[in-house]
Amino acid sequence: MEIELNSPFAAELVKAQTALMQVIDPELYVNIVDLGLVYGVDFTDEAKVKVTMTLSTPGCPMGDAITGGVENALEAVFPDREIEVNIVWEPRWNYHMITDEGKAQMGLE
Repeated sequence: MEIELNSPFAAELVKAQTALMQVIDPELYVNIVDLGLVYGVDFTDEAKVKVTMTLSTPGCPMGDAITGGVENALEAVFPDREIEVNIVWEPRWNYHMITDEGKAQMGLE
C-alpha cells in the first residue's frame, strides 16, 4: 500500500496504514499490509473509510477474522466514519505481493 504524500488524504492514509499494520493474518503471523492484501483505502466519502483488499485464497478460513480485524482497527482510529471492507479477487493475491519486510518476518529472505 503506497501513499502519495501530496494526496489530499495523506494524513488519513498514514493513520489507516498504521492501524492496518496491527491486523495480523492468524495463519501466516504477518500483518495484512506487508502481506500485500490491502489494495487501497479511500477517504473521498466524508462519512466512510472504504478498504479494498483481498485474502490469500477465496476459501480463506480466517477471512471473517481478518475483515473483522480491519473494521476494529479502523473504527478505533476513525470512530466517526463507517468502515466498509470490500473483498476483491482481482488482482489475485500471490507471493510476489508480500513486501520485503513481510518476507523477512516469514523467514523467506
